[in-house]
Amino acid sequence: MTNPPGLSVVIPMYNEELVIPALVARLRPVLDALDETYEVVAVDDGSADATAALVEKHRLEWPQLRLVRLRRNSGHQAALTAGFHRARGEFVVTIDADLQDPPETIGDMVRLSRDENLDVVYGVRSDRSTDTIFKRNTAGLYYKLMRRIVGPDLPQQAGDFRLVRRSVVDVLRRMGDQVPVYRLLIPSLGFTSGTVSYVREKRVAGETKYPLRKMISLAWDSTADFTAAPLRLATWLGMTAFAGSLIFMVFGVVVWANGTVIPGWTSLFLAVLLFAAVQLICLGLLGEYIARIYRALQNRPAFQIGYDSADVTETPVVAAVPAQRTPATMP
Repeated sequence: MTNPPGLSVVIPMYNEELVIPALVARLRPVLDALDETYEVVAVDDGSADATAALVEKHRLEWPQLRLVRLRRNSGHQAALTAGFHRARGEFVVTIDADLQDPPETIGDMVRLSRDENLDVVYGVRSDRSTDTIFKRNTAGLYYKLMRRIVGPDLPQQAGDFRLVRRSVVDVLRRMGDQVPVYRLLIPSLGFTSGTVSYVREKRVAGETKYPLRKMISLAWDSTADFTAAPLRLATWLGMTAFAGSLIFMVFGVVVWANGTVIPGWTSLFLAVLLFAAVQLICLGLLGEYIARIYRALQNRPAFQIGYDSADVTETPVVAAVPAQRTPATMP
């Protein structure tokens, strides 16, 4: 068995065939210039395009490139988990394929970790002007909320571009979270950490893999995985509804005692709607947590690895590389 590399770069990919040529052209010179042995672990998250085939094609000229292919699309965090499980380096860097996080920052992360003996180095976005106003504002609200939940150890504007040491990876691999939110989980573990700032760039090609629906899902997963506050909110909503019902009861008794006709169905209709809505919200929040407990008890794997190019006994099954297409540029 060969000695493990000093650095592993984990890149989750989902339908990124337009990005791969630019990614390889930019990432390889950066890593070759480092005084580190390295590997690049490209995790294909069940892509429906030629992502896996293109990675295999580039492997012929870049021996440090590995392809880990999941059997189906399991999600970004699950792909990161697969990368953590398969990476062999003393340092593991996670970065997205779209080149919005500059690969040139990886060298700064490694040097900072070595010089200050840090377990984690976060990439922090100092400038997000390439993002839309809506995304910048919602991201700001997300990090404010998460800092209240996780604590001040969570860096502002730190996503999934980070470096961790092998000791952190070993802890992450032992944890039983089905699909952890690493941008919150890693800061909550209390490892020594530092930050490296960078300017967030435009996506080099293709479309974002985090539309509004997935952003909302990430925010909910982040909240539900790290706090029971929504259940407490349901309790407070129930108490508020109960207090409101008492007020309506007192009002009804007073009106009846004074001989005044109680207003008709409008007030009753609105009150029933209000209390029914509160009950449904509370039941929905409770059901969401019960569903998470149910999934945890099932203990089904969050992902299945179908192929790893580092396993010589496996035979890759990938689609043929399609005819070259001109990469689309972001507006």
